[in-house]
Amino acid sequence: PKKKVTASPSSVASTTSVAKSVPIPPVPATPTDAELDSAASALRSALVNIICNVSTGGGLHSISGSGVFIDSKGIILTNAHIAQHFLLADRNVSCIIRSGSPATDSYTAALIYISPAWLKTNADAFTETLPSGTGEYDFALLAVSKSATSIALPTVFPFVPLATNPVLSGTPVVIASYGAQFLESNQIRNFLFPTVVFGSVKDIFTFATNTIDVLALGGSAAAQEGSSGGGVVDASGALIGTITTSTVKGTTDTRSLNAITASYIRAEYANETGSALDLLLAKPLTTA
Repeated sequence: PKKKVTASPSSVASTTSVAKSVPIPPVPATPTDAELDSAASALRSALVNIICNVSTGGGLHSISGSGVFIDSKGIILTNAHIAQHFLLADRNVSCIIRSGSPATDSYTAALIYISPAWLKTNADAFTETLPSGTGEYDFALLAVSKSATSIALPTVFPFVPLATNPVLSGTPVVIASYGAQFLESNQIRNFLFPTVVFGSVKDIFTFATNTIDVLALGGSAAAQEGSSGGGVVDASGALIGTITTSTVKGTTDTRSLNAITASYIRAEYANETGSALDLLLAKPLTTA
């Protein structure tokens, strides 16, 4: 279970452990509307829709999720529970990356990293209609491999950089995803538009003792199925979180939307691989 983190300008600690003083960023100045609008524009441009279709039975399900470009070469950050479908090409599962408003087929992609800890912990998630979890280990990286249209791949993809510092409760944010819970399959194929929400971090939680690993974002239009893998940026336009979990019943404003933090993803990737994530992002796509 996630544990609540209490935070002040000088310390952050789990409520279930002895408080330890740790370095955290100062409380940011209140951003202007222009700064938030600019961050929203950047996130919308970097946002993608990930569709994975299952052409046969076997208990597998087609899915629609979200992702965000975090590198100009075409690297996409999403959830492991979405990217796991890229492991099933031999089971007649095909995935496509879509973009735009409405979303249209744009790219094919290859899996370059998925958390092995998530796969071991969630071996049954493939066949669950409504899988549940805390968001722990739930991240993966894709790389664009070719164009899905007659248009050549861009030399530079629109992206938002992955943040390096944790954030505090109360931080103003922009949330964006391709939420699809209330749409029929035909609408998802032809009339799926980005959902962009202005909000704030309502609370912060940890998977450990005093790290800021989960952002609680409250209820909004983004709190719906299909938003998994969507992005959360601060006013500077840095990606501070990736949407992982949400309650899916009741009106969206009464739901609970959560995102794992960029700092958690960086730390967990380093823990799993023994290498910094930036080293992977620096590699040529074919090498990655």
